[in-house]
Amino acid sequence: MTSLGDPEVAVAAAEAGAAVVRRKYGEAHTRLEKSASDFATDADLEAEQAIRELLRDARPDDGFVGEESGTSGPSSDRTWLVDPLCGTLNYAARTPLVAVNVALREGPDTPVAASADPFAGEVFWTDGRGAWVRRDGADEPLLPSGVTRLVDVNLDGASSAMVALLGDPDFRTHFGPRVLSTTLAVAWVAAGRRTGYVTEGDLRDSVHFAAGIALCEAAGCVVTGIEGQPLHTGAGGLIAAADPDSHARLLAIVRALAV
Repeated sequence: MTSLGDPEVAVAAAEAGAAVVRRKYGEAHTRLEKSASDFATDADLEAEQAIRELLRDARPDDGFVGEESGTSGPSSDRTWLVDPLCGTLNYAARTPLVAVNVALREGPDTPVAASADPFAGEVFWTDGRGAWVRRDGADEPLLPSGVTRLVDVNLDGASSAMVALLGDPDFRTHFGPRVLSTTLAVAWVAAGRRTGYVTEGDLRDSVHFAAGIALCEAAGCVVTGIEGQPLHTGAGGLIAAADPDSHARLLAIVRALAV
């Protein structure tokens, strides 16, 4: 494992977590409450443990930040950001829409990332120069496209303006609103299965979003903050779009609702 390059380590880690998620799907899960509206399950913890063990073996000198276990490992310029089961509420409700996200932060950059769909048997991955989806051991390039017109909106902790986006007539005229409730939808923008993705919030070093953002950037999507500003500055947030025209239209609609 130590002989593998970083991209293959990321893919292997995401696959290790995905294997746990698949195996435990449909079980009666123990819930660990995080807040009144959020919880983790034993599947989250077990998937994160499988990923952490693989990374500890492959990259013992790197740091680790997990959604469930927090920070561990050596202090390092290289840190793995891990969300072992993005879409826990979907998963607990036996809705197979989740992602296993693994991203390597190196200094200010995220050069390597993988996002696995445990139920489709797909891993979306990037080495920082290109982006691919691996299926049955074969890689195909990710090709963003606005043809679907589908745009996912993240409503977790959303403002009234973000909630209003779903019912906005201009938005509904030009796009098909979706709420997938997992960052698998961000990887789908890179893959051409979504035209865009919109969320608010501070996403810097986010275990939820680091992998999907890296995939979109490597695939050639247009990626900015919620106000069209450089990512991780100002108001934060994210507008990821398959092409410049779709991004410009989404940005105009979001700006109009924020007034």
